[in-house]
Amino acid sequence: MATTNLNISVFDKRMLKQSEPASYSGLPVKHFKSACPVRPVELKQGTLLWDRRDLDLWIDDVKSGSVTDTRETILDRL
Repeated sequence: MATTNLNISVFDKRMLKQSEPASYSGLPVKHFKSACPVRPVELKQGTLLWDRRDLDLWIDDVKSGSVTDTRETILDRL
């Protein structure tokens, strides 16, 4: 019987494109855009990316109940 080795490298992306942060958070894109206070980063001109670590902090804040919406935070998201 023949033996085969398969070497696979798997790594998690830190920066997520357009629909990926919505999927990562479990929200539809429409709801993610209005709910998420995390601002994207433009690493390459015209390409917006969301940092997964920032998303994790936001989700942890929501879970702990420490996120409070103020008028300014709501307007910042729009």
